[in-house]
Amino acid sequence: MSKKRILYSSLILLITAVVGLSGYQWQKQAIGLQQRQFRSPMDPIFLVPGSSANQNRFDSLVTLLNRGRSKRSLLKVTVQTNDQLKFSGHLQPGDKHPFIVVGFQNNRDGYANIERQARWFGIAYRKLATIYHFNHFSGMGHSNGGLVLTFFLEKYLPKNNTVDRLMTIASPFNLERNTTKKTPMLKNLIAHKANLPKKMKVYSIAGTENYKGDGIVPFVSVDSGKYIFQDQVAGYTEIIVTGANTTHSNLPKNRQIVHMMRQYILQEDNSKTVRHKQMRTP
Repeated sequence: MSKKRILYSSLILLITAVVGLSGYQWQKQAIGLQQRQFRSPMDPIFLVPGSSANQNRFDSLVTLLNRGRSKRSLLKVTVQTNDQLKFSGHLQPGDKHPFIVVGFQNNRDGYANIERQARWFGIAYRKLATIYHFNHFSGMGHSNGGLVLTFFLEKYLPKNNTVDRLMTIASPFNLERNTTKKTPMLKNLIAHKANLPKKMKVYSIAGTENYKGDGIVPFVSVDSGKYIFQDQVAGYTEIIVTGANTTHSNLPKNRQIVHMMRQYILQEDNSKTVRHKQMRTP
């Protein structure tokens, strides 16, 4: 074979390789863009209880939210300490906005355990997303449940998945400390806040008996959430609820909060006026 033919053949192979590589890169980018733009028909609402509470914590809340409305399914998941999942309840066929409660066998309090629960929540989320084929959701966490969801969003949310709306109720972002001095947990949450979904809307609710706290979580600790979410997400709204049923354990069934869940998380039209003090931060 002449040198000319060898050179010609080599040139053809080089061009073919370059075109093939370019095509592969374009296809990869196109698939990635499609995954980011595609929003699954299913958009579940995850509910995460706080410490010492189990997967039945929100039974009364779900009953209230389903009252007089098209009823949403309720699926309960408990993550075992060995990373296995236990299920109860079921999702109705065609239900695109079901409630999914995720609880933990080890539901003890404490910073280290909250981080473990965030990882366990990630295990449950990935399994459920595989089974039911969703890539976005809305969530509500009561007390430490709000911390679990926040850690999950910062550290374990799968690529090309996102959260639309997040509501935290009496979540102690600075633990149960009645001080502005930042705890190691709060510093950790602040350090990873850039990982939060940019289009997410966050509603942080504090219950107060005396404008200092709900009997367990000081208001200043709930208020510390602004250092995490402010200027990181599409919207951050802080709400103070006063009046009846504003103690820490009663907040999930507080009528004002039930209304706010309908309005902000479920996005149902409800013309009733809710009396609460609301503070918006830019």
